[in-house]
Amino acid sequence: EKLVQFLSENIGNLFSAKNISDYLKSQHSTISVNQVQNYTEYLNNAFLIHRVGRYDLIGKRLFEIGEKYYFENMGLRNIVIGYRITDGAKILENLVYSHLLYRGYDIKIGYYGDKEIDFIGEKDNEKVYIQVALRIDSEMTAEREFGNLLKIQDNYPKIVVTLDPLEGASFQGIRQIPVRRFLLMND
Repeated sequence: EKLVQFLSENIGNLFSAKNISDYLKSQHSTISVNQVQNYTEYLNNAFLIHRVGRYDLIGKRLFEIGEKYYFENMGLRNIVIGYRITDGAKILENLVYSHLLYRGYDIKIGYYGDKEIDFIGEKDNEKVYIQVALRIDSEMTAEREFGNLLKIQDNYPKIVVTLDPLEGASFQGIRQIPVRRFLLMND
C-alpha cells in the first residue's frame, strides 16, 4: 500500500527501485530493492501503472536504472491519495503519456546530455518529441521547455503541450499546442 501511495504522489518523477526502497525504509516500511522491483512489475503487469525507461539521445541507448511511473487510470490514483489541485502538472503529464500510449506510440523519457525530454514517442519508424508544461508564463519556463527540444538536431516534430489556450504558436519550429488540441490530433 505504501509503495502504491508513493508512486501516486510521485507521478512523472525519476526513480530507481533503490530510491523507492530507501524512501520507504525512512517511513518505517522495510522493503528490499528486489521487492520494490517485483511489486512494481506486478503493478505494471496488472495495468495499474506503466514504467517508462530513459533513453540517451546522444549514446542511442536505454539507461539500465532510473525510470518514471505513470498511472493507467488517474481515478484509481486519486482513490489512493485523493485529488489534489496542486498536482496539475503531474496530471497533465500523465494525460499526455496516456494519450501517446493510446495512439500506439512506444514511449521513452529522453535525455540529451543533462537535459530531459518528457517524452519520445516512436511509431512506424517516426518519432515525436514532447515537453509538457502547465503554462509558458515566464522566460525561464520557455527556455527550459523549448530549449531542451532545440538541442535535438533531427527533423522529427517537436511539441510543447500546455494548458495555455494559445493556438498555433511556435518558437524556432517547435509548436506549442493546447492540450485539448493535442488530444484531437491525428497522426
